[in-house]
Amino acid sequence: MNLPNKITLARICLIPLMMICLLVKFDFYPEPLQWGEFSLPFNQLLAALIFIVAASTDGIDGYLARKHNLVTNLGKLLDPLADKLLVTAVLISLVEMGKLDSWVAVVIVSREFAVTGLRQIALLDGSVVAASNWGKLKTVIQIVAIVALLINNFPFVFMGLPFDQIAIWAAAIITIYSGYDYFVKNKHLLHSSNA
Repeated sequence: MNLPNKITLARICLIPLMMICLLVKFDFYPEPLQWGEFSLPFNQLLAALIFIVAASTDGIDGYLARKHNLVTNLGKLLDPLADKLLVTAVLISLVEMGKLDSWVAVVIVSREFAVTGLRQIALLDGSVVAASNWGKLKTVIQIVAIVALLINNFPFVFMGLPFDQIAIWAAAIITIYSGYDYFVKNKHLLHSSNA
């Protein structure tokens, strides 16, 4: 197994660790970080750091695979799977914690399933649906929104700016639009005789 695939597997392995930090209450966690009325439980901070590390490995594994000609079928399978597992796991955890409305999680996860299905149809047709600029923007905004939710809107809470809510709304809107964009640009695949 090559290095990019090992990095992708490491990202997958970080997912249960992040979920344990978010959803399991341990007595040995330090006291929450507090500044006036603001409070950030240590487990959320730890989960945010794990999420940031895991999300950052997405670009690293792809870059290494392309640069060193290490692109494999296993990597093509694992990389998008790892991305979807990471985002889905944290969104479900945030819903469970009461920090995210379930409809937002459903919209984001549904879009991921739909685009994955489109990519499968493309493979049957012998083509590839490449990541679009909207898809890349969607990923960045989702990561920013998730981190903002995990760290309780720090530091924007001190300015009275609901940045976490603005970011999650932006993520939902761009997620919907990027999914629409994929389907419009690849609608020929849905009418192909091979699909």
